[in-house]
Amino acid sequence: MIDEILFTRAVSIAEAIERRLQATTKSIDAALYRLNSLRLAQALENAVLHGMSVRLVLDHHKYMRTPATRAILAGRRIPFRLSRGRKGRWSKMHHKFVILDGETVLTGSYNWTIESEEQNYENMFIIRDPSVVLPYAQEFEELWAASAPVGEQ
Repeated sequence: MIDEILFTRAVSIAEAIERRLQATTKSIDAALYRLNSLRLAQALENAVLHGMSVRLVLDHHKYMRTPATRAILAGRRIPFRLSRGRKGRWSKMHHKFVILDGETVLTGSYNWTIESEEQNYENMFIIRDPSVVLPYAQEFEELWAASAPVGEQ
């Protein structure tokens, strides 16, 4: 069941994500096509500093072509890997989801970017249904296992 639906037209999705990251107690697993929001990267780092398990999978091509993403993650303690799509080199890992404590999924069109927050019409669903969370968790585990740290692709 969908617990909540958010639209950038009405609310700050970054603020909603940040609140939920702060309320998380055990783990954060995120598969994100794009990341250039310093605010959300800092929220992930804060989770790491508070002892939570944090894992991040990013699209390889977007990471390599986005200096802001590389700068935001440089020197941070956020464990991350890079992934490609199903067809390899030029295909995309286009997911935009995060699993919180293995119990909640946040997903939708929203990229964790300044553009998504300030310019675009975007959406995000918050889902707490175990029958939905489980396939997302399985997808994340497969992505994590198939991806590699920077420099090992």
